[in-house]
Amino acid sequence: MTFEEIINKDKPVLIDFYADWCGPCKTMAVILKETKQRVGEAATIVKIDVDKNQRIASDYQVSSIPTLILFKNGEVFWRQSGVVPASEIEKMIRKAS
Repeated sequence: MTFEEIINKDKPVLIDFYADWCGPCKTMAVILKETKQRVGEAATIVKIDVDKNQRIASDYQVSSIPTLILFKNGEVFWRQSGVVPASEIEKMIRKAS
């Protein structure tokens, strides 16, 4: 499945742009696990390693990590860089649903 196929879903798709060497990204991974438990099947959460997917990161002007981008039907609904609380992510996913 291509990146475009992943983000062109009817339900919200949250992309986490991260890198293995990034400390805040490790914190974000824990928060995203909690977020997934909160939202269940309401959204898909996908992690994209910027070191392995430089073209996608560049296409979406990801210049700092972690960066979260929430897509709905292929369109950017919300984006935020840095560590974001699960409650904030859940709120945005519910708005996009």
